[in-house]
Amino acid sequence: MNRAPIDAQRLHSSSADGPLSFYDRIEVVESTGSTNADLVARAADTAVDRQVLLAEEQVHGRGRHARSWVSPPRAQISLSILVRLPDIDPTTLGWLPLLTGVAVVDALRATPGVSADLKWPNDVLLGGRKLAGILAEVAATGAAPAVVVGIGVNVDLDQSELPVPHATSLTLAGADTDRTALVAAILTEFAARFTAWQRAGWATTELAAAYRERCATIGIEVRAELPGGQVVTGVATDVDDTGRLLIGDRAVSAGDVSHLRGQY
Repeated sequence: MNRAPIDAQRLHSSSADGPLSFYDRIEVVESTGSTNADLVARAADTAVDRQVLLAEEQVHGRGRHARSWVSPPRAQISLSILVRLPDIDPTTLGWLPLLTGVAVVDALRATPGVSADLKWPNDVLLGGRKLAGILAEVAATGAAPAVVVGIGVNVDLDQSELPVPHATSLTLAGADTDRTALVAAILTEFAARFTAWQRAGWATTELAAAYRERCATIGIEVRAELPGGQVVTGVATDVDDTGRLLIGDRAVSAGDVSHLRGQY
């Protein structure tokens, strides 16, 4: 298939004095093993901050629980962002992937104009099917910990190319597939959310409210497979101020969650 490359020049021109000036570096490569792994390695240099790496193809991309995340070249958005969070309480770091989920949803709603929402903790759904996934990794600890957050969006994939049966893509949804425009929108939304969070002293009140508004998991019956094999079912009633999903009277901090009502 004749898939257009990401236009790095458009991104760089947008970063001159616009919202993308938040980033110290935006780089597009043709192929790599994993954009997350590449930026984790760079984080050893304490001067490295606010870097973006995009790959037209990932050959060893990873999702949650070390699941593979691969696609045909130029069919997805595969990007990672490295940021440092000075003076943050380490227990609050878990909000960064949730913030990223909010940014991705808002970018999708604004740019291709699709009705995306979130499945806890940070999968992006379209019509109940997985459109995007997010994976964050702590790359360095200390007074200003570095975190790399990876984002994978299914853009120009046909049915036979989907990574899992319950996935979808912008192409299948009949939406616009200008990856450069969507990358710019995602980076713009992330920069705005991150800047507001930092200015708030890493307080999560406003961020938590924004997440709840976009989370389709709240209010429906779910099944959560927890680490260790335990399974919890019930109605997801809320996301608490630490980012945990409340299922009945149980607070879940990690696990695979399935929506049972309207399950995809």
